[in-house]
Amino acid sequence: MNINDIKKVLIIGGGTMGTQISIPCALSGYSVVIYDIKEEVLQKSLRTIPKFLAGFVAFKKITQEEADAAVARISITTNPEEAAREADIVSESVPEDPELKKKIFSQFNRLCPERTIFTTNTSTLLPSMIAADTGRPEKFLAYHFHDIRMTNVVDIMPHPGTAPETVALVRAFAEKTGQLPIMLTKENHGYVFNAMISALFFAAQTLASREVASVEDIDRAWMGVTHMLMGPFAIMDSIGTDTVYHITNYWAQRTKDKQSIQNAEFMKKYVDEGRLGQKVKKGFYDYPNPAFSKPDFLKGAR
Repeated sequence: MNINDIKKVLIIGGGTMGTQISIPCALSGYSVVIYDIKEEVLQKSLRTIPKFLAGFVAFKKITQEEADAAVARISITTNPEEAAREADIVSESVPEDPELKKKIFSQFNRLCPERTIFTTNTSTLLPSMIAADTGRPEKFLAYHFHDIRMTNVVDIMPHPGTAPETVALVRAFAEKTGQLPIMLTKENHGYVFNAMISALFFAAQTLASREVASVEDIDRAWMGVTHMLMGPFAIMDSIGTDTVYHITNYWAQRTKDKQSIQNAEFMKKYVDEGRLGQKVKKGFYDYPNPAFSKPDFLKGAR
């Protein structure tokens, strides 16, 4: 299969990232189907997509006609057989549980055509941890997106058994959909950017969980010195505190590191309170007008 053979994209998982990944694919002319086991998740995805596109129209990245055409190319289903039919490339975005991912890829290996390329959008796992269970390890790699509102950077990370032609095809697909592929030559937890930002999150969580400084002052320190628009906790809100918690807790349980466990417990409090971040309008900050976005957030006393 070459780049011109790709017609249909299957997104597995209709959450935040699955929804986002569907957009550049649809804008590039591909037929996109989003699959999830929960109808309410899919309906939320359908409501969210036009809002994303409206933002692109407002910033003159696309026209309204292009936005409308993209929406028309996206469909949803809870039926796995329907989702898999004639799929050329799969992008999986389900929770960061390797056993769950293995189960899903094994299921879709039985349903998808032999030609179908499988990719995972995992944030921290390695594709080699899942590859054998896909049933087609030579056609499998990690293809990882960041927030499409902020960047077009994507990571492409093969495992040792990924065929070179698979890597080349996914790279071509990334470029055709307007993405900037970062090519990893070996597996690395957290890819490139996430490996760096995970260290920032760990430091911020440690400071907060030890009550060294408040969430707001930790963000102020980062924003004030680097002149960035968001601090680490604001960034966690944009990702989703539940997603950050699951990643933090996964590695805490795996390493048994005391500070990592304490950091996971700190994150869990926000998740238990339903403060899941921007997507529910409350996390470490309240949205749509979070404190860190206000002019006086970085003003000192006079």
